[in-house]
Amino acid sequence: MIYELRTYTVRPGGVGDMVKFASTLSRDIRADNFGKLEGYWITEIGPLNQVMHMWSYADLNERTRLRGELAKNSRWTGEYIPAIRPLLMRQEVRLLNAIIAPIAPAASGNVYEFRNYRAKPLGAAKQWLDLVKGVLPAREKYSKIVGLWQTETGQPNEVCHIWAYPSLNARADARANAMKDPAWLEFLSKGTLLLEEMHSTIMLPAPHSPLQ
Repeated sequence: MIYELRTYTVRPGGVGDMVKFASTLSRDIRADNFGKLEGYWITEIGPLNQVMHMWSYADLNERTRLRGELAKNSRWTGEYIPAIRPLLMRQEVRLLNAIIAPIAPAASGNVYEFRNYRAKPLGAAKQWLDLVKGVLPAREKYSKIVGLWQTETGQPNEVCHIWAYPSLNARADARANAMKDPAWLEFLSKGTLLLEEMHSTIMLPAPHSPLQ
C-alpha cells in the first residue's frame, strides 16, 4: 500500500466551505473509487487554516491510474474543482510508506495529533523507526498509535506518526506518564540524536472522516 497525505492551506475563513465541499460534493463524486479516504482533519493547534486528508492506494501505479481517471471526471473538473479553487492558497503532498497502517481508535470523538520529524540524512530515519517500533509496547500503555509512516516523496528523511486522544487533557496525561517510563526515556536518549526537526499539529476530524 501507498498512502498519500495532502495538506491544503485555505484562505482565512474558508475552512468551513472547504470541509463542506469535501464532505458532500467530493464524496459524492469520488466515494472510494479513486483511492480510499483514510482520514480528513482540520488543523486546530499548529499551522492554522489547513485541512489534511489521507488516501490509500494499492501502489504507485494504481494511484497514477486512478488520479488520471479522476481528472477526466466531468463532475470533478466541472463542479468540485471550481468550487474549491477560490479557497486554496497552497497544496502539499506527501507519499508515505506505512510502517504501521492506520488503526481506528476504539472510540470516536477524538483529538488527533500529527507528528512529523526530519531525521538526519543517510539512514537515520530507518534507525529511528527501528527504535520506535521496539519501544511502542511501552509507549502504548499510555495511548495508542493510529499510524506510522516513512515519507517516500515530498519530504526526504522524514517520519510521520498520528496519535488519537479522547481530549487534550488526556494527551497531556499520557505524555506525562510516558515521561516517567524508563523504556520511553531510554528511547528518547537515543532517538532524539537521530533527528534534526520535530513538528506537531493538533487536528480535529471532519464529520465525513472515517477516523473519528
